Parts: sequence; C-alpha cells; structure tokens
Amino acid sequence: MTILGALFQYLLDAGYLHANPLALARRTVRIVKQNLVWAFAYNFLAIPLAMAGWVTPWMAGIGMSASSLLVVLNALRLSTASAPIESL
Repeated sequence: MTILGALFQYLLDAGYLHANPLALARRTVRIVKQNLVWAFAYNFLAIPLAMAGWVTPWMAGIGMSASSLLVVLNALRLSTASAPIESL
C-alpha cells in the first residue's frame, strides 16, 4: 500500500492529478459560461453594426481576433492557477 500511496503523491506533485477535481470542474464550468457570455455579447453588438455598415471589414476582423484572444486567455486561467480547495 505504501508504494501505491507514493505513486499517487508523485502524480499529484507532478501535476498529473488534481487535489480537488470537483472544485476544478466547477471552475471550468464557470469559465466556460464566462466565455459563452462574452461571445454572445460581442456577436449581439457586432453583427448589427456590421449589417448597418458602421463597421468596416478590417475593423470587424480586428474585433473578432480580439474576441477570440480574450476567450483563449480566459480559458488559459485554468492551467495557470490551481483551483481553490473547497470543503465538500
């Protein structure tokens, strides 16, 4: 049993296992919801402006690139910081 415990401790220290998978799952769902809200808000504003001709194609391209970059950077927060350990 000691070898198995040592293996789990090694995997936990190496970052292959998460100390609290339920907290990580909750954090993941929260970040996915944030990304969906951001994408919906951007498209809700950008599409009518583009249809009205108030946004040129190069402005729309920059806006879409910035939106995608924000979504990716928001999702990267999952890999850069560990989820807080919550009591179940």
